Amino acid sequence: MEIAEVDERTASLVAAAMGSDGDLVATRLARGCRCFVASSGREVAGYGWVSTGPEWIGEIQLEIRPREGEGYIWNCVTLPEHRRQGVFSSLLVGICGVARREGLGRLWIGSVAIPAEKAVGPAGFRPALRFEAVNLGSLSWLRVTAAGDPSLAADGCGVLSVGPGMALRRSLRRRH
Repeated sequence: MEIAEVDERTASLVAAAMGSDGDLVATRLARGCRCFVASSGREVAGYGWVSTGPEWIGEIQLEIRPREGEGYIWNCVTLPEHRRQGVFSSLLVGICGVARREGLGRLWIGSVAIPAEKAVGPAGFRPALRFEAVNLGSLSWLRVTAAGDPSLAADGCGVLSVGPGMALRRSLRRRH
C-alpha cells in the first residue's frame, strides 16, 4: 500500500473517491488542509485529511483548534472494496510519519466503535476524551468525560473549548 499526499495532479482521484462530497476537495486544499491517499497502483483505496487549523467535527458538533505544532486527522475513509485490508492502519502510519518529519509534536484524531478503530492505538494514539452525542432534531446533546491521563484530557478539552460534563445546545450543520 502506497501512501502519498494529494496534489493538484491527484486531487481529481480523491474527489471521485469522495463521491457526493468530492466538490469539497478544492475548497479544503485551498484553505490549507492536506489530504493523503492510500493506493494500490492508481486506484484509491482510502484517504484521510490533516489540518493544523480549526476544523468542524460534525459528529460531536464542536470545532477543534489544534495548537502550534499540532494537527488533527479527520475524514478518514476506506473505500468499501478495500475494507479489512489494513488500509486505515497504513494511512495512519503514513500520516504520522510525515507529521513527525515535519515537526508536529501531537496529532489529534477521533474514533468511533468500528473495526478500523483498532488501528488507532497501534499508530501511537492514546485516548484523551470520550464523547456521547445525540442529535435531537434541532438540538444536540453531548456528554464529555476524561479517558485516562488527566493532563491529556485537559489538553483535549482545551483544543475543543469544552469541559467535562453534559451540554444541550442548538444543532449546527456545516459542510466543510
